[in-house]
Amino acid sequence: MTTQTETGYESLFNGEDLDGWFATPRVYGPMWIGGPTLRELQADRPAGARFTDEYFDAAPNRPAAWTVEDGAIVGRQDEPGSGFGGFLLTERTFGDFELVLEANPDWPADSGILVRKTRDSWRGFQILVDHRKSGSIGGYYGNGLGGFHAVSFNLDADLDEDGQLVRLREEDPATTLEPLDGKHELLTYGATADEFLAAWNPGGWNEFRIRVVGLKPVITTWINGVKISEIDLAHLDFPNYDADAVAETLGSRGHIALEVHDTDPKMGEARWGRDSACRWRNIRVKELS
Repeated sequence: MTTQTETGYESLFNGEDLDGWFATPRVYGPMWIGGPTLRELQADRPAGARFTDEYFDAAPNRPAAWTVEDGAIVGRQDEPGSGFGGFLLTERTFGDFELVLEANPDWPADSGILVRKTRDSWRGFQILVDHRKSGSIGGYYGNGLGGFHAVSFNLDADLDEDGQLVRLREEDPATTLEPLDGKHELLTYGATADEFLAAWNPGGWNEFRIRVVGLKPVITTWINGVKISEIDLAHLDFPNYDADAVAETLGSRGHIALEVHDTDPKMGEARWGRDSACRWRNIRVKELS
């Protein structure tokens, strides 16, 4: 469902139901174009860091839980603590565009916004909303596209005595679960943690503006009006990322999607809390070509 909104933008969410959207499970396919699946790669992982065969068998039938509450799309795992993730996709596909939407994630909730996403696989360019320890917000990840992780800072949080979020802060590198290790160099622009934290509204709604331009796109992200990141996917140099193969596979158009992450063996409920949710509202798009 689309309605006309501010000049040049169309609303992708009517605030009442999921008309114009459909859900799919978060299922791991090939990790890069022509590469092995995660299931095939698991033999090299420590036993405690592997998904079980039961998980892989069940995941295709567990597409996460998507509802509309108080005028917002709400994404949760399919049954609290089940560990299964999913995507909510636009029925329409988009080429070059500017997307504006608001997000309000719980802590911890590892979410994201995908662009140029394929309909029936996990492939797409992800704008990160990793609202959890060692996460980053506004950077990028290549789902099924080599797993590039392009961020310029990591986050942690101060919680009150009831475990509720008080504030975000830059993570102490000595405690990180995911070292930065050159990830900043994958960006053509990356804000500092201080610049991000000055813009972010902890525990409330935050506006993302995402611009996607080109067959091998340049993606730029602003949060609450502050430029957070930019990446040039025509010139990205990363193992197993091939810009030509990615462009051929994804094409010039794809779905926009919201994500509920699974609870993986590495992080468990530090990635997605048992009762966590992410909320989305005021979703609108302006096509640029």
